[in-house]
Amino acid sequence: MELTRLRGFRDLIGADASAMSLVEERARVLAERYSMKEVRIPVLERTQLYQRSTGETSDIVEKQMYTFADRDEGETVVALRPEGTPGVVRAYIEAGLDRTDPEQRLFYSGPMFRRERPQKGRYRQFYQFGVEVFGRPDAACDAEILIMIDELCRDLKVPFTMEINSIGDQKCRPAFREALVQWGRAHWDALCDDCHNRIDRNPLRLLDCKIDAKLTESAPKSLDYLCGECRAHFDTVKELLIAANVQFIVNPRMVRGLDYYTRTAFEVMAGGLGAQSTVVAGGRYDGLVETMGGAAVAGIGFAIGIDRMALALQAAGLAPAAAPDAAIIAMGPAATRHAIVVARNLREANLNVEMLSPERKMKALLARASKIGARAAVIIGDDEIARGVVQVRDLKHSTQREVTVAEAARAIAAAGKE
Repeated sequence: MELTRLRGFRDLIGADASAMSLVEERARVLAERYSMKEVRIPVLERTQLYQRSTGETSDIVEKQMYTFADRDEGETVVALRPEGTPGVVRAYIEAGLDRTDPEQRLFYSGPMFRRERPQKGRYRQFYQFGVEVFGRPDAACDAEILIMIDELCRDLKVPFTMEINSIGDQKCRPAFREALVQWGRAHWDALCDDCHNRIDRNPLRLLDCKIDAKLTESAPKSLDYLCGECRAHFDTVKELLIAANVQFIVNPRMVRGLDYYTRTAFEVMAGGLGAQSTVVAGGRYDGLVETMGGAAVAGIGFAIGIDRMALALQAAGLAPAAAPDAAIIAMGPAATRHAIVVARNLREANLNVEMLSPERKMKALLARASKIGARAAVIIGDDEIARGVVQVRDLKHSTQREVTVAEAARAIAAAGKE
């Protein structure tokens, strides 16, 4: 039996893993700067959690979840989490925060699982970094969330486009929903089979369809059905984004198909990714906490597709280099003992250092140092030990100079520069 990875799953090694880590690290630093606290939720939840929150008619629940019966007494049907928001909301309610301290700012990160057709940028195990803010129904909170996303994309230097829309609330969305139903029935013969199923069950998802995208350009737009309060809310969000110098496009076709979503919806697309270009998506979900058995608490959140954001970094040539600053070459047993100490000192000076095998010859070791992309090779032999020096070889320019151990860190930092 050949042991290979499952279809739709990936091994992340070296540069691929580093790009993922960079996105996670920058997002975490930014979330903490925005006074958000971390929440860690289980990978495994009851399937009912997603049926109630994500919706039984959603593609996630109908087609994509990994589910199985647990071997407990009740044979509980459980699922690998396909998204983060339902688990965070469950944890928020279960901790009693919806009633004792409803205003919370939380972030999470980790793997998600969906059994869908794999392609570049879409995997069966993928990673998300998410933010959920509870207890804030105001437009200023929406704007702050979008400013945070803008700041992250600019920090990562990824070329991106932000699109926003408002889908109204429980007062004005029913009229928009009915208009979509009527439009769908009028265009029945031209719609795909999936859209036939959506018309009565979840008509807003007609606008999500990739097959009928051209046709749905003529469909009703949510902005035309907003009530006064929802229009004022959306206008305020736009005003605040303009004040913060955040560039955005209003996309009236963007929707969220679940009833608990309200008002602001948004997506961010990155350049260089082709069809799978959405790297951030989210929206306001003021009805979700109550739908899941909690108090009537407002909420808004988003998730960053870490895999896709990392691919965008790589496509733009912005992925972090994994090469060491220096490779240590020790010639002989005494030099090896000395090199261990030198390497430790250099690492304490915040340099990336790799010790090479002392059992290979100099030519092979220099070749190895070049192959791993080191800027400098630090060569230590018995003569260098006796004189308290090391040889620092600039591998880019093929030059070498002798420095004291105390000067080594500065010499390495200068190596490879013009």
